Amino acid sequence: METAAAPRVQALADAGMPSLPAQYIQPPDLRAGPSTSPAASLSVPVLDLSDAAAATTDAVGRACAEWGAFHVVNHGAPPELLDAMRAAGLAFFRAPMAEKLRFGCDPARGAAAEGYGSRMLANDDSVLDWRDYFDHHTLPESRRDPARWPNFVPGYRDTVVKYSDSMKVLAQRLLCIISESLNLPPSYLQEAVGEAYQNITVSYYSPCPQPDLALGLQSHSDFGAITLLIQDDVGGLEVFKDGMWIPVHPVPDAILVILSDQTEVKYLHMLLCVYYLTSCLAIPWAGEWEFAQGSLWRD
Repeated sequence: METAAAPRVQALADAGMPSLPAQYIQPPDLRAGPSTSPAASLSVPVLDLSDAAAATTDAVGRACAEWGAFHVVNHGAPPELLDAMRAAGLAFFRAPMAEKLRFGCDPARGAAAEGYGSRMLANDDSVLDWRDYFDHHTLPESRRDPARWPNFVPGYRDTVVKYSDSMKVLAQRLLCIISESLNLPPSYLQEAVGEAYQNITVSYYSPCPQPDLALGLQSHSDFGAITLLIQDDVGGLEVFKDGMWIPVHPVPDAILVILSDQTEVKYLHMLLCVYYLTSCLAIPWAGEWEFAQGSLWRD
């Protein structure tokens, strides 16, 4: 249990404060820009994994080379499982604070400890993200301990396990396709990366009193091989391309694929490693489930 936690963002929002606390105010050059910029007319590619194998491989290769991020549909993960994962996460964050704090991160286990938290940054003087999260350690199975996950939301633990297994299958399939797009053996990237480590992070973005001054999740690139992310219908996610932050609009039943640091290295810089962030919109909730932690994106 977390004993010395920063205030939960949700608690700050529920208190109805009229202005943003200073520790959440981003420097002007790091804040999200207006949605009327030229980037607003660009869209992350949407790829259908049910297409013929050769066409899929070619499309994935182009999306990786040009964007480093893309939506996939007909990906094999049941839509009802995606809905169940979103519903489980939302039910957790709507529960009483005392219940949630029973599963708080343990500061002694480091800044990215498993559990319910609000701060993944190790430096106390860093500008904070306007979000709360629950981080699950799910793969390899030796790291998976459902007893550390909420038990007061019906079916929560079983849903996370099913979602974890489904995302592992999809991630492995995508790594094979990406390898083939580079004229490499299908198993190349999987073998280069080694044993799969998977975290599933559910993020909750509370209404913000001054959303133009904050970020839900600051710009960063993920250090794993690949990130698989499901959104709700709110939006706010952006990826960095050609010197611009480009909005990633939600696509029904799609999963957003983001290349991460290890994949970029294994590609010998033939592909992009994506930066991303999440704008701090005045919205009740948005979700993110990562196959591997942390690509440059923002929320």
